[in-house]
Amino acid sequence: MRTDVSKINERSSHTGLTEGLMVFAGGTAEQFPTGEWRTMTPVIDWVKCKQCLLCAPVCPDSSIPVEDGKRGEFDLDHCKGCGICVKSCPFDAIVMKEGR
Repeated sequence: MRTDVSKINERSSHTGLTEGLMVFAGGTAEQFPTGEWRTMTPVIDWVKCKQCLLCAPVCPDSSIPVEDGKRGEFDLDHCKGCGICVKSCPFDAIVMKEGR
């Protein structure tokens, strides 16, 4: 039996999983809202932001959307609050605040 990650959830029985928990379908953060794990939340200061977009490619969860060459608000449904975006911003436009 092959495990399709799109069919696994908190109600899945151990009998519905494969031996060795082999997974044959891709799983992405896009499919699973994981923002509730966050203890720190990134906040952007739009006055300081120069739209250099250096933060977007370093986000491990693709939580910084870019459309038409401009970054948007953080996707907090998927952001885990790692702070990598803060370190990548040369303009100090992103800070972390405590909480969700």
